[in-house]
Amino acid sequence: MKPPTCKQAGENPLIEDISAVILAGGKSRRFGSNKAFAELDGSPLIERVIAVLRPVFNELTIITNNPDEYAYLGLPMHEDLVKGLGPIGGIYTGLEKIRHPSGFFVACDMPFLNENLIRYMASLNNGFDAVVPKIDWKMEPLHAIYSKDCLPVIIELIAVGECMINKFFQQLKVRFLDEDEIRAHDPLLRSFYNINKPDELHIAVEWGADSLE
Repeated sequence: MKPPTCKQAGENPLIEDISAVILAGGKSRRFGSNKAFAELDGSPLIERVIAVLRPVFNELTIITNNPDEYAYLGLPMHEDLVKGLGPIGGIYTGLEKIRHPSGFFVACDMPFLNENLIRYMASLNNGFDAVVPKIDWKMEPLHAIYSKDCLPVIIELIAVGECMINKFFQQLKVRFLDEDEIRAHDPLLRSFYNINKPDELHIAVEWGADSLE
């Protein structure tokens, strides 16, 4: 697989051969309403995600089974090809639908994405099936890059009813980022903070945007 190429000249060019895929298929049961539209500093969470990804990738798409709710964002959308699988179903759908050979997959409820970390991950994509952050034993599969070469393994797992994302890593060539690499770009490790419950949103509000510096 060739390394990322660029569409425009400049210090921070758009990445042309990795798509950004926003997973917005969760049912937000613990939050009580669609958390994608919960506001932090006056912006819905999904709009904060888009604001970070738009200057990085030339293709953004949303995976959702409720496209009417997200139509105002003006992005391409796809419903799960196989519903009820959770995140692995979103990854499967995204890889089938994106134009580029790889996709950066991220959840819609991660308000503190870091452009520098994302670009660093993209720079490591060459020669791997996936690029995944890992801190100690904890992997971050919903802040990761997957290539279309993952599809056969994903399809095989779905066929046998295995829906845990981590299960397919052992069958792929994965580049794991260690904690030191991650902290070089995101010292506070807040890229992976996601909102599942109202109190987690309150924590994010307390942190504030200034605390990310």
